[in-house]
Amino acid sequence: MAELLEEQRESWGTRGGFILAAVGSAVGLGNLWGFPYKLYSFGGGAFLIPYIVALLVIGVPIMILEFSIGHYTQRAAPDAFKRGHKRFEMVGWWGIALAFVIITYYPVILAYCFSFLWYSIVGIVNGGELPWAGKGIEGVENAKRFFNETYLGKIDIEDARFYLGSIRWNLVLPLAITWIAMYFCIFRGVRLVGKIVWLTVPLPWLMLAILTVRGLTLEGSMQGLAYYLDPVWSELTKPVTWRYAIGQVFFSLSLAYGIMITYASFLHRKSDINNNAAIISIADFATSFVAGLAVFATLGGMAFVTQQTANPVAVEQVADTGPSLAFVAFPYALAQLPYSAWFSFIFFFALVTLGVDSAFSMTESILASIVDKTGWRRCIVLPALTLVGFLFGLFYITGAGFNWLGAIDGFVNGTWGIAFMGLLECVVLGWLWRIGTLRRHANTRSDWQLGRWWDYLIRMVIPVVLGTLFFWQLFDDLTGEGFLRTPGGDWILANCVGLAIVALVPVVSIVLSLMKGRTDIKDPERPEQSLAVGGKTEGAIAFFAALIIAGLLVAWLKVPMAPTAKTAILWLSLLGGIAAMLLSNHLLDKHHTSASQASWFARWAGIISAMDASAAIAIILIGLAQNAKIDETAVPIRDKLSGVSYVILAVVVLIIIGGLSWCFYRALMAANKDTDIQHADEQ
Repeated sequence: MAELLEEQRESWGTRGGFILAAVGSAVGLGNLWGFPYKLYSFGGGAFLIPYIVALLVIGVPIMILEFSIGHYTQRAAPDAFKRGHKRFEMVGWWGIALAFVIITYYPVILAYCFSFLWYSIVGIVNGGELPWAGKGIEGVENAKRFFNETYLGKIDIEDARFYLGSIRWNLVLPLAITWIAMYFCIFRGVRLVGKIVWLTVPLPWLMLAILTVRGLTLEGSMQGLAYYLDPVWSELTKPVTWRYAIGQVFFSLSLAYGIMITYASFLHRKSDINNNAAIISIADFATSFVAGLAVFATLGGMAFVTQQTANPVAVEQVADTGPSLAFVAFPYALAQLPYSAWFSFIFFFALVTLGVDSAFSMTESILASIVDKTGWRRCIVLPALTLVGFLFGLFYITGAGFNWLGAIDGFVNGTWGIAFMGLLECVVLGWLWRIGTLRRHANTRSDWQLGRWWDYLIRMVIPVVLGTLFFWQLFDDLTGEGFLRTPGGDWILANCVGLAIVALVPVVSIVLSLMKGRTDIKDPERPEQSLAVGGKTEGAIAFFAALIIAGLLVAWLKVPMAPTAKTAILWLSLLGGIAAMLLSNHLLDKHHTSASQASWFARWAGIISAMDASAAIAIILIGLAQNAKIDETAVPIRDKLSGVSYVILAVVVLIIIGGLSWCFYRALMAANKDTDIQHADEQ
């Protein structure tokens, strides 16, 4: 197979360095507060079923896809997509633009971590007293007041409207330290990163292990684990549970930001792809699960301590999502323990090391994209990027900054932003490019082989799933009250700005893709341009059928009609969309050979019909969710795990250990059988 690389590119020092760097990027602050909260909120141990299904069906295949195109082209995301077609470059910039938005506020959360780490050190020096310490309900209020008022000086967005408030000068130095740390992690390139991650990735695992062991040895820890693990099987019948499980997998693995494409572009030409993706995905899942054990075991111990007083605090009173879990609930819980300052130090040190890897991986993907596009030197681009990121961060350390951070993150790191980007990525590479080329490229270098089923996952299954999530969110937001305007008619400023940002991202991406880039590297020749085109008639039939189905769905939404007619149109649209998609897929399989290619009618028919099926499924699921009976019965406080919970815990441990063992076994077998598969760069 002809390679697309025209120049020598820097590469990782070892396979282990690459895996740890990718794990460090995937494992971030969200693993500690996002996964445990969603598992606790959506069925406990039952949530693991949709999560593991989504991990296998969506997470690992998309990571393999990103590794494949990055390694095949040896370019960061924008130029990697451009190698497929010059018009695809904007898809790569789309993910990079989203990563840039995130990197303007993610270091601010890291600055919080550095600050609380310092408070913990001061507490150790002062004999173990933490500034937010307190007992019972009063202690919870102390922790909230310290974070929201003393530390952040928080102002509500809607109360302040256009008033941001003054800059919190106590946050400027931690923010500067964060950016300086990120700069020195990547200023020498990925070979230095490959060495740094041998320290920054294992350390948070060690810290989490300490917190988990300490949490499990606390009296009352089983009460917290019961909230975390006891299954509520009825949650599996609710579509929203599956929706959040799929979303959590997608967001947790750092997919579609261009990070994994960029990291894979620095891999040695003979490095493994498939097995690396599996190892990284399982390691991310393991970290999330163990973090949940540490968090809820500690919260259970906190509940036990406060129950011994006249002012008890239950687990659910402090179990919260987002930064509040990390900077209010967990600090309060740790303050109830002996040697609280030491365990607070361990916790926030783990957060710093978890977050810094994710932060500099996004920075590296942006940096590599700019360098690949312009040919400018890293030593010029990185300081400029650091300064720009720091200046943008000042916006988020104002009085209203924390609320703006949450509002913008909800759009950019949610269905409107990154999930849609993942959908676009699969559509472009699955339908408009030759997905089989990437599969063959991955298979020639990997410890185990992909089958044609992977093509179908990328081309049909994943776009339908992500499309369903997007349309569901779209219908929820646009048809519900209080999305952009309040019932009183006032604009909801935070949602308006968040929506404007995700709408501006594709515009910026198009502009960047149209800018003239470096001229020292020529675009590779594409032999498919001279291939015969097949399936024109069948493709045209599928294309117009898909358009008709789209029209039926619009009529379903806009035109008043009898319920029976609505039901008939909905199911006709679903079945018709699936049929047109399967026909288009057959045409691509039939005509994507060394002598021919499928017509553009067939390709676009597949895309439109996949979206038809997604929209129909989303409407059906919305109806099911609206008709689902919500059980609001209060769950009694439990002080021990059920037998089923122990089984769930054992199964998860077996999946993690068994999965990683199988991956390492395949790597060893491949290394012994074929020395061409490299696990360290040749010098």
